[in-house]
Amino acid sequence: MKTKNNNDNKKSSLPYIDEFLLSLQTNNYSPETTYNYERDLELFNRFLKEDVRTNFYDVTKITIDRYKAYLNSLDRKTADGTETERKLSASTINRTLSSLRRYLKYLIELDRKTPIPPEAIRLLKMPHKHPRVAEFDALVSLIEFPTQCEKDKLVRLRNRAMLETLFATGMRISELISLNRNQLDKSGRIFIRGKGRKERFVYLTDRAKKQIKEYIDTRTDDLQALFIPYRGLNAQSTKARISPNYLQMKIKFYKEQLEINVPTSAHSLRHGFATYLAEQGANPAALQVLLGHESLHTTTRYVHASDKYAEDTHKRFHPLK
Repeated sequence: MKTKNNNDNKKSSLPYIDEFLLSLQTNNYSPETTYNYERDLELFNRFLKEDVRTNFYDVTKITIDRYKAYLNSLDRKTADGTETERKLSASTINRTLSSLRRYLKYLIELDRKTPIPPEAIRLLKMPHKHPRVAEFDALVSLIEFPTQCEKDKLVRLRNRAMLETLFATGMRISELISLNRNQLDKSGRIFIRGKGRKERFVYLTDRAKKQIKEYIDTRTDDLQALFIPYRGLNAQSTKARISPNYLQMKIKFYKEQLEINVPTSAHSLRHGFATYLAEQGANPAALQVLLGHESLHTTTRYVHASDKYAEDTHKRFHPLK
């Protein structure tokens, strides 16, 4: 886990912050999640010290409103004090506010004083966006495009296998790049540990199994990672793995070459996986298991995201059809 140095921790005006972070670790939160909490709270700590110049115990609802305005501004600083002009999305701001809420709840659990109750921190109203996913044929073209455009055979086979795996299983990009060879079996079933360390099975299609086999058959290394970079690879690269940025960059390039006008990313393949299974009549509860969602509500968004699904429903059930 990435952590601040001890001097930075001592400067924090937030009481019991180290104990709070330790409680997250002991409650089996992932290192990445714990680090995100740490950065979110350090951002609030910096805001109190440098912008409003107030003590934690003097925080009011007005302070929180000013903090929201600060997070929405273009002249804010990051948690480490770096100036930035990148505007935060509503979802990122809400995550930051949720971290503060969780911290206040922890203080209450310790029977410690808090300046305001956690529920006093109101989250931003999220904009309602109609989810969009590329047409099925366009996604298939995207998945197959590395075979046409990549000149290097190893890169061609690897990138095709990665895209096939994403669309076949609906897994997240973080789950894909952390895959090891020994997680695959002949049946095409893969056991993975996903977001929040939730464990589940995902399943490869026959064509995904074929592409992965062709890719692995070209490998002459002993590395455990399923998908590895080739540039700069050497015998000491025991932990070499494809980076998320590389895969996202490649998907963007393929999308532009194919002139797909719908925003398309690695997550779009996961979204497309769920949407087109739903169109075929897949049970939302089964989709919930395959996607690793904690809430069925999250999964049903995919079911209702498809225009075709909505159109078919209208035609089938409207009383004046």
